[in-house]
Amino acid sequence: MEAIKKYIAEFIGTFVLVFVACGVAANIGCDVTGGYVATALAFGLVIVAMAYSIGNISGCHINPAVSLAMLISGKMSVTDFCGYVIAQFLGAIAGAAALMGILGVDSGLGANALFKGDILMSIIIEVILTFIFVIAILGVTSKTENTAVTGLVIGLSLTLVHLIGIGLTGTSVNPARSFGPALFVGGDALANVWVFIVAPLIGGALAAIVYKFLAGEKKN
Repeated sequence: MEAIKKYIAEFIGTFVLVFVACGVAANIGCDVTGGYVATALAFGLVIVAMAYSIGNISGCHINPAVSLAMLISGKMSVTDFCGYVIAQFLGAIAGAAALMGILGVDSGLGANALFKGDILMSIIIEVILTFIFVIAILGVTSKTENTAVTGLVIGLSLTLVHLIGIGLTGTSVNPARSFGPALFVGGDALANVWVFIVAPLIGGALAAIVYKFLAGEKKN
């Protein structure tokens, strides 16, 4: 039952992330400076809100790249990893469906897009952004004394990578967040969604490996 509760929490968290944050991007647009900042803040604030509401239940990953990093770091089991990822994707799909019902598919639903149509550059961008985001998570969650500020730090870190990434790829750093909107938008968004699934997973895995090395060296 405890495992089910964690998966439900991850479903809810990812639903809120897509519905609110992608909703802000779709509703106000990201073609002006104000739109960039508002969207970046929306993603960051959702993480803050969810971290302090479901963080004590599931850890508030709401991102397969984060869950993969935790798996590599030995902080979760393979079973939980699978359960988390399934819940995250289902939550993202539900969030995108709800958003489509309100704004319509023509709003774009906050879907990601390739940087200048370049697959390789888009992958590089997403790997770097995800690496920055996930290594910040691993660092702040490594000490129990950081518990009070963990949600704030993670939320601000997500805001940070969005500030630069929105104008490049729309910022994914989260396979589930990208898949949900792309599934309903279709077209290029769905055809290229694999980039925004694979690249964040690579970035998350690299962050876990690098942080594990750095922390291990420090401990020795």
